[in-house]
Amino acid sequence: MGEARAVSGTVAVSLDGALGDTHPLWDAFLADAARRFAAIAPLDVGALPEDRREAAAVLDAWAEGGVGDWRRALERFAEDHAPVHLRPDPAANAALRRLRRGGARIVVVTDAPEPLARVALAHLGLTRSVDELAAAAPPGARIVGSADDLAGAVAAPGYDQE
Repeated sequence: MGEARAVSGTVAVSLDGALGDTHPLWDAFLADAARRFAAIAPLDVGALPEDRREAAAVLDAWAEGGVGDWRRALERFAEDHAPVHLRPDPAANAALRRLRRGGARIVVVTDAPEPLARVALAHLGLTRSVDELAAAAPPGARIVGSADDLAGAVAAPGYDQE
């Protein structure tokens, strides 16, 4: 397999679209949290905003009702349940490594809360291939929204193979 060369700039890769969909793991956590903490502070999962950044703000207010650190609970839940919901993709891992070796800066973009995103990256074997985890793509970054886009980014002009 050849090496990518002369890659410059930033590649913004969608965690959920290109690497591993964390939505089922998020949904499982919410169902578990609603059940587990029902006696302390009821949680109407159906009323949470679809955007997980907005949902996190609602969960912060919910946690003030005595639940405590929901982000830590999410992290523990994700660590325990990631193998059920996420599968490492050797092709995606190889593509990220090739882009990095070629000089690209890799930013993974997601609306998932940071603890969930970090556990997902670790489970997928991508932590060392990623320069930054962000809520939005940096200005000027090449956007990679799917696994097909990721494969195409490696094969695109400017990502020539030796």
